[in-house]
Amino acid sequence: MAIRFSAAEMLQVAEQIERNGVAFYQVAAEQVDNTAAHALLLRLSSWEESHAALFTAMRMTLSTMEEAETVYDPYDEMLLYLRAFADGVVFTDDPRKLFTPATPLKEILKTALGREQDSIIFYSGMRQYVPQALGLDKLDHVIKEEFSHVVLLEKELGKHGI
Repeated sequence: MAIRFSAAEMLQVAEQIERNGVAFYQVAAEQVDNTAAHALLLRLSSWEESHAALFTAMRMTLSTMEEAETVYDPYDEMLLYLRAFADGVVFTDDPRKLFTPATPLKEILKTALGREQDSIIFYSGMRQYVPQALGLDKLDHVIKEEFSHVVLLEKELGKHGI
């Protein structure tokens, strides 16, 4: 069955990425003894939560026209790809599989850094499907914040000689 992919579906995927990010950083924070790293990971979790709320708000304000299917996807490939990307590439849907108390902090930070970079790639790709009226400026703000997450994680890795 052919489907058409809509902005609403894309925003739902973005919401899932951010919810997965919240869980990722909360689980990561539980695994570290370093007080500063623990606080950083919880702060990142909080930011991901605010991003999820932003995407939810964007989706809730879609007009009927903006909710219409905008991208022809006859084999469901785009939606399946985006959902798989959200649950498996950007932030796993089960972060407890990634870390144990024995996981070194540098590995947690490297994993977080890679996931943040992947989210930037995903959201940058979304830009072409989000009209200005829908909130392209808000998406750009999220991308900018994701870049700041990368910078924070890079600095933290630098503190650990990585």
